[in-house]
Amino acid sequence: MPATVATLPVELMDLVTTNVVGHVTLAMPSGRLITHVMWIEAIDGRLLTSSRVGSAKGHAWRVDPRAAISVVDPNDPWRWVSISGRVVEIRPDTDLAFIDRLSRRYMGRTYPMRDLPREIFVIEPEHVRFAKGSR
Repeated sequence: MPATVATLPVELMDLVTTNVVGHVTLAMPSGRLITHVMWIEAIDGRLLTSSRVGSAKGHAWRVDPRAAISVVDPNDPWRWVSISGRVVEIRPDTDLAFIDRLSRRYMGRTYPMRDLPREIFVIEPEHVRFAKGSR
C-alpha cells in the first residue's frame, strides 16, 4: 500500500543513490507536461539532476520550478518512490564534476561530451509517495 511522507525513507535511498534512472517530469512554458529519463542524485534530502546550459529543461524550470521524479526498483516494480517538489537552485556544474560523478556511477566512466557547459538543478521535495515492494 503506498504511503505519503515529507522525506524519503532511508530504506528506499538506494533508488536515488545507485544507477537506477529517474523519470523526471516538468511543465513546459506552454503548460504541456513532459517526462525525461535522467540520472539523479540525492544529497542532504534534496534531489539533483543535470542538463546542458540552455536546454529546454533549464528554460522550463526557470519559468515554472515544479518537478516530479519517480524511480522504480528494476528488481521489484512494487518498490518505488515518487517525489514532487520544486527546483530551488540552479547552479553551474563547474569542471563537469557533478555529471562526471553521475556518469561514473551510471556508465562506469567520465562523461564523454566535454564541450558543452552544464548546470545542476536542485529539487526540494514537498511530497514523497512510496511503496516498499512485494517482498
